Amino acid sequence: MRTVVVGGGIIGLTTAYHLAREGAEVELIDARATGLGASAVNAGWFVPSEAMPVPGPGMVAQTMKWMLRPDSPVYIRPSVEPRFVAFMINMWRHCNDADQRAGFAAHLALAESTGEVLDQYRADGMDFEMHHEGLLMAFTGKDLLEHHVHNLDIVRSHGIEPQVLVGDDVRVHEPELSDSVYGGIYFPDERHLDPRAFVQALHKRLDEMGVRIREHCALEELVVSGSRVTALETTGGRIEGDAYVVATGAWTGGLSKTFGTRLPVRPGKGYSVDVAPVPLRSATNLHDAKVALTPFSDRLRLAGTMEFAGVDEKVNDRRVAAILRAPGTYLRHWQPPTTQPVAQAGMRPMTPDGLAAIGALPGLSNAYVSTGHGMLGVTLAAGSALALTDLVLHGVRRPVLAPFDPARF
Repeated sequence: MRTVVVGGGIIGLTTAYHLAREGAEVELIDARATGLGASAVNAGWFVPSEAMPVPGPGMVAQTMKWMLRPDSPVYIRPSVEPRFVAFMINMWRHCNDADQRAGFAAHLALAESTGEVLDQYRADGMDFEMHHEGLLMAFTGKDLLEHHVHNLDIVRSHGIEPQVLVGDDVRVHEPELSDSVYGGIYFPDERHLDPRAFVQALHKRLDEMGVRIREHCALEELVVSGSRVTALETTGGRIEGDAYVVATGAWTGGLSKTFGTRLPVRPGKGYSVDVAPVPLRSATNLHDAKVALTPFSDRLRLAGTMEFAGVDEKVNDRRVAAILRAPGTYLRHWQPPTTQPVAQAGMRPMTPDGLAAIGALPGLSNAYVSTGHGMLGVTLAAGSALALTDLVLHGVRRPVLAPFDPARF
């Protein structure tokens, strides 16, 4: 089967890989180069234990408080545009415990085999830095820690065994933590990887497998016969196929209308900045500050913020400065860089219920989508690609995809 994948971020690249590995003839196109934006500048975490959907209890009240601060972790640019208003109303409707727990369980099920698949990628010749030292969620406040403890029954049901560390126990585990940290939750089996090296390794392996990759090739319109897409008209010419997969991340909201379905996917901008290494035992979530710390072999990456302000990859220096200040509360020996390091921005694809859209596009018999993974691209990419490959090539819709059905919108 000849399959065309639209989008060369982490979701598109992993989808193309699994389709090709199952014998499909695959062509991948991207309006830019592959592996840019959020796919390269994210924290690089494979962390099923952190896979709670963004909408949750208390989110509305907390967001309202943050909106009063110009350097807050969350920013929403006010707009009366109808689709934006509808998106926000729907997101707030999902800010409850039941929906968040159900979404968390769905994410854990989708990510269940990803650790093994990452090992398979390495065995298949993909070269990227990856660490297995786990994840520590650090809390300065008791309430947030207890909220996460409330959900540990879900992760335990999926074979994840966390350690709850309060008071000095958390500092014994991670000596770099200051006395301001009330406690933490340590997940020993989580991983982190260098996301830029990962997407570059995927691109290289696709080349070796004979996948045709067309960069700077933008989709313009579809050629449709009945309920079937027969070709794509692109800036690089007409591309024909038997099946088509849309994996365009934060750009899917606008692009999906070309396929006859306007999916409610909006960009949520995040930032990352790399500084000199810090001797952390593992990846660490400064949870109250909403900043992720990722220790690589040659640098420490800080990542954070969520801005709902349209497709805009410009860097806001005030928010970057807030990210760089955050470790000062949590780490004993934190020294902010004396000169402002270069920050990068990426657009995460967000949905109102915090769950991805993975499956068949309504109204078309041979078009599919995989998007809306939010801040969980690394965590959910492999599981999404495996399940979607079964659907595209074999017509098998795994039960794990039910919560992610694009038709729910």
